Amino acid sequence: MNKLFSFLAGALSGALVGAVTASLMAPTSGEAFREQALSRWENAKREAQQAMEQKRMELEAQFEQMKA
Repeated sequence: MNKLFSFLAGALSGALVGAVTASLMAPTSGEAFREQALSRWENAKREAQQAMEQKRMELEAQFEQMKA
């Protein structure tokens, strides 16, 4: 469990450093970059919400099957 936590912490840290570096090196203007980042964030949130709802429905169906 400790190795998994360490790996996830390292991966998250690396992703954060990479995102900051990419944003500082981006050739777009600040306003355009903010709009793109916000759009991507909203898309990611929407996709996560959809995945969560789909998984919830699957788990509820499995639970109902086990109860019967």
